[in-house]
Amino acid sequence: MAKFVLAGKTDCPYYAKAELLADTLQQCLPDFKIHKISILPDEWKEWLGATCEKNNWKHEGSPLVWRELVEQGGKGMLLGGFNDFLEHCQDYYGITSDMTTNVMLSVAAENLEAKMNLIKEEQHRASLIQPLHVWITGLHLLDLEGNEEQLQSLMLEIEELAISMLHQVTTGTDLERAFRKADVILLLDDGGHDGENEGEEVKKKKVKVISERYKEYGQLIDATAKETVKVIVSGDSFLNLRCSLLVDSARSIDSHQFIAAAAQLENEAKAVLGIKMRMRPSDITDVIVWGNISGTFYIDLQRAKVFNHDGPITGPAFFSQLLLSIFPDRKWLETDFQHLVRRRRLAVTSKTGQAAATSAANGILTVLKAWNGASDPDVLSLGVACPGHYSLPDGIVFSVPLTFTDGKWSVVSELTVENELKYRLELSASELQQEKQFGSDSGTTE
Repeated sequence: MAKFVLAGKTDCPYYAKAELLADTLQQCLPDFKIHKISILPDEWKEWLGATCEKNNWKHEGSPLVWRELVEQGGKGMLLGGFNDFLEHCQDYYGITSDMTTNVMLSVAAENLEAKMNLIKEEQHRASLIQPLHVWITGLHLLDLEGNEEQLQSLMLEIEELAISMLHQVTTGTDLERAFRKADVILLLDDGGHDGENEGEEVKKKKVKVISERYKEYGQLIDATAKETVKVIVSGDSFLNLRCSLLVDSARSIDSHQFIAAAAQLENEAKAVLGIKMRMRPSDITDVIVWGNISGTFYIDLQRAKVFNHDGPITGPAFFSQLLLSIFPDRKWLETDFQHLVRRRRLAVTSKTGQAAATSAANGILTVLKAWNGASDPDVLSLGVACPGHYSLPDGIVFSVPLTFTDGKWSVVSELTVENELKYRLELSASELQQEKQFGSDSGTTE
């Protein structure tokens, strides 16, 4: 196999003549391969100098021809210019070129025009790309604790994913530079898990710190992010409260653009049900999370459906049944099931010593897909500001069932809220109002 590289100025007539000669050889000889490099006239001198220096060659003028010897364990072997290439073709292949000067000049002009058109097309294509600025608190990675070394390590990991649509990753520990021109903001845990057994004074201190920080976040988002920014709050601690503080502080941005992610909790509920029913969690849909995602919540299965269930009634892959119609143990669903979902994430954390990062990332991805119109799940639970729906009070972010259409969410309204569920909603709402009150208290607890 003979592999040659032909490089030259786009307006060079001898490059044009060598190019057509190489094309003829490639058509006639199956073992002859040519790679062509077309360089703009004003860039040729610099490119030629760098190439010759890299390969320890000496050459002037256009074109430049060399033979690749990589498969034979060596670097490229310089052949020379047009006359050297022509002589080589005559000696080894018995083929020459009889192109006239007029044709050479015409082809050279066409080469230059084609190269310029290609550059214009690439510039136009690049102008159509609108980079998506994603800020993630700990793409722009932000950690206010000053863990620059950890951020750098995370940045390297992200870059090594080699994602085709990822253009740049930056890191920072300076809040003043945060959220500039952001299209998407992901706010992860801030302040530690709000443990069930914490005393009221400890909880007040945590909420106070979080409230001050998230009010500042909201003001910065309001001032520096894009008006169309999408903000997702995720993690294990005070999700609803953190999202609510952002809504209150970013006054010029529509409250519909702030969401507290409950998808991780939904998936944990599906996993518990899958184990109990001996089926895949992915075959369970429309699980609803009501209330305070990281506090007092309730898993509602009134609309939950199951697919591919191994029971007396079966059907094709698209056939589904209401979960409550085939699950006989209602007492377990109201007691042990709710408890198991509540404890599942803590069990993962206690065993690994780390947060359940994989399921959290999957939950965020589920939200992003639905919000950007990449998928339209039948029902997805999210914490949003939705006063008036289901008699919920103003001033809090509450997890409710939503549907997405073309990337926009709306609250599912045709659900049955009986006395027991109504009581649970009131309990969660009261807890969220209390958290908000803790953050607004002017006194500092010692």
